Amino acid sequence: MSILVVGSVALDTVETPFARKEETLGGAASYFTTAASLYNQVNLVAVVGSDFPEEYLDFWRSRPVNLAGLQIQEGKTFRWIARYHLDMNSRDTLDTQLGVYAGFHAVIPDEYRQSPLLFLANIQPELQLEVLEQIPNARLTVLDTMELWIMTARAQLTEVIKRVDFLLMSEEEIRQYTHQASIVTGVRQLLAMGLKYVLSRAVFLATSQLFSPRLMVATLSTISNALWSMAISLVHMSAKISVSVVCVP
Repeated sequence: MSILVVGSVALDTVETPFARKEETLGGAASYFTTAASLYNQVNLVAVVGSDFPEEYLDFWRSRPVNLAGLQIQEGKTFRWIARYHLDMNSRDTLDTQLGVYAGFHAVIPDEYRQSPLLFLANIQPELQLEVLEQIPNARLTVLDTMELWIMTARAQLTEVIKRVDFLLMSEEEIRQYTHQASIVTGVRQLLAMGLKYVLSRAVFLATSQLFSPRLMVATLSTISNALWSMAISLVHMSAKISVSVVCVP
């Protein structure tokens, strides 16, 4: 059962109090693709520049990853530079260079269009809508988003949410989007839009709140949105597990 992912592939330079890595493989679609390839074939749709290292392409070629949808355009690859704080959760973005990603529009190859599982990685909502138009018959659609799109593209994001099955949002993002102080009240508001499931990361969450039948809660503190979301959603998609609450220590 192949998995289609559309999102960003980047070169990240990340500094923490303990180490610094430059020009390493990054981007939501990169993390998802790598993890999902442990389960099934992944059909990747993204764009990189002509400066994208061949070693990362070879890495994916060594796994069950189809790169037919990866556009390689003349120019620079999307780059992100950040510094993480001591808690390894909060961070400061120091620089973002969109490069060829600035003009990206997803083109879904014909061989990808029968993928039953669609993961819309964290990209602009208008691009996510373009993908949904091209893949109308996916059996399960999963959406990842972030604060930037809540603040700058709320109307388009709302349209995407109405058309997918599974939403990934942190506790903070749920409150920002729904304007509700209670995460459970916020999730109920989201489910009323037609969603089947909401997966939320919460660093601190009272157990008394874990009663929404379609709310999955992952309690993590030092792992990125891309990693926590794809890990749990892939288990759900690939193994076809029906769960109410997932708690990850």
